[in-house]
Amino acid sequence: MQRAWPERPAAQQQERESMSDTTDADVAEATGTNGAAEATEEQGPRDEAREAHLAVFTDALGDRVLGSHILVGHDLWVRVDRATWVEAVELARTKLGCTFFDFLSAIDWMPSPWGRYEDALLDESSTGAGIPAVDPSTIQQGFAGGETRFQVFARLANVRSQASVVIKVDLPDDDLSLATLTGLYAGANWHERECWEMYGITFDGHPGLRHLYLPGAFEGHPLRKDFPLVARMVKPWPGIVDVEPMPESDDPEADPEAEPAPDEETAAGDAVEATTADQASTGEEGTQ
Repeated sequence: MQRAWPERPAAQQQERESMSDTTDADVAEATGTNGAAEATEEQGPRDEAREAHLAVFTDALGDRVLGSHILVGHDLWVRVDRATWVEAVELARTKLGCTFFDFLSAIDWMPSPWGRYEDALLDESSTGAGIPAVDPSTIQQGFAGGETRFQVFARLANVRSQASVVIKVDLPDDDLSLATLTGLYAGANWHERECWEMYGITFDGHPGLRHLYLPGAFEGHPLRKDFPLVARMVKPWPGIVDVEPMPESDDPEADPEAEPAPDEETAAGDAVEATTADQASTGEEGTQ
């Protein structure tokens, strides 16, 4: 049975598509205060309920809360250090009543070194040998900021109050591992397996990381930005070029040299003449 939660699609889509221009570190530098705590003090409408939820994390975890973001009326994002991952999730469960495990996934924030595959014929970077280099300064993280290419995030919810929180953590490139959440939420099992398979992120303590979609001997992690879609390099994305010539038009106006089509009266007269000629020919043959 499909799970239904009214805020899930918006929150997940906003997390994947948003690119924050100002991180919490920028806020802290400008104000001289902790960026995580000051993230809710920006001008504009306030969300007191979610500010109170954020205070639960900042009061309990202190400077281990590395960033936060409140999307008024929608959701709360809290970024913590890796060692605090399980503790932060447990806070959401025990203090906010978030007993519903919505989802867990990862994001590779690095821009694709291959360019956009739908522009493959125009993007010279996809024709070079090896993996093209990417400028690290072009990597931007979404809500609550970040410092690494890979992030793992989980969304938890209280189905009674409809409170929810997205907890994020940065993972260093040289150690893509994180503690499992299966001890708190049994439903994290499948999500962590998918994350391991698609991104290569290991979840320490997971009861059985094994493939969900791919053959056991498959090499690579398809959702990483540096994983090349070879099929799109061999065959351009549909729509970039006309794979078939356009059919010729039947409109005589399109070709000035084309003979005009006969009108209905002319066509009917030609048919009568042809029938009369056939009858006459048949009569002559009978007379002979």
